[in-house]
Amino acid sequence: MKKMLMLFAGIMLLLALSACGQKSQSDVVSELNEKLGEMKGYKANAKMTLKMGTEPQVYNVEIWHKDPSFYRVNLKNEEKDQSQMILKNDDGVYVLTPALNKSFKFQSEWPENSSQAYLFESLVKDITEDKSATYKETDKHYVFETKTRYQNNKMLPYQEIAINKKDLSPVSVKVMDPDRTALVLVEFSKVKFDTTFDKDSFDMKKNMTSAQLEAPVMAEVQNEGFAVKYPENIGDMNLTEEKEITTEKGERVVLTYEGTKSFTLVQEKAEVVQTSVSTNVNGEPVDLGYTVGAMTGNTIAWTFEGVDYMLASKDLTQVEMIEVARSVGEDPVK
Repeated sequence: MKKMLMLFAGIMLLLALSACGQKSQSDVVSELNEKLGEMKGYKANAKMTLKMGTEPQVYNVEIWHKDPSFYRVNLKNEEKDQSQMILKNDDGVYVLTPALNKSFKFQSEWPENSSQAYLFESLVKDITEDKSATYKETDKHYVFETKTRYQNNKMLPYQEIAINKKDLSPVSVKVMDPDRTALVLVEFSKVKFDTTFDKDSFDMKKNMTSAQLEAPVMAEVQNEGFAVKYPENIGDMNLTEEKEITTEKGERVVLTYEGTKSFTLVQEKAEVVQTSVSTNVNGEPVDLGYTVGAMTGNTIAWTFEGVDYMLASKDLTQVEMIEVARSVGEDPVK
């Protein structure tokens, strides 16, 4: 009997010790918010894989954040030599396209107004605000599944966030569709908290210049043709007209789609600007997956692989316009 009691006591002790080793969801959330409150800034590197088209697209992402509201996110697609930068400082939010010497300037609440899979503070906000978030603990990670806060994209409602148990840094983020299929994967390779920055680290002109040293401005080629791209996600709308127009800048292609709803998609060779000037946009930067566009009312404008695009519609909602624009990034298929 005495041996049985001792055995029972030993089992209970092991269970108690095991329970002590596991942290509750609220404990981890509190620690994450405490980390966020103490943090002055960070630098991070990540690989972002998009699985929305026929072929996955891979981007290298470099993230800088200086508390409270300075950001620098550099996105590079090495395979297609595509580079863009999102920059936020006291003057506003900029989207830079160094190869064309172009930038858009927004008066925007970015990144606070939506989920951002590559920003640590955005992930902590998603975890904290979703009261129905699920949680599990593995040997090395705290893993949360939360709802996303995408304002204009209902196609990606869920995400799985893995946090490093040692230093609470983000490890990976899977952004998922309604069937919980991961369409966006962000894998962090390096995160350094409490980084210090130079005074001009978030200056727009300095960042444009330094980005162009890495990827020089494209040589302007007059009258060079380009492959017309056709959106895949068009529902029951049909291409009713394809018009080619010759302008001073070269060829412009106008696609007209009609059906229960209609829209127009304009494509033309992007022009390299000789003097860098920011175009003020009364709208919001919008993530199209393969690039960042500018949404203003019932239009979205973006540049990809040396071509300017503009999508306009009085019938499509902003969510529908983004879905159409996202599907233009795939290989040209009519």
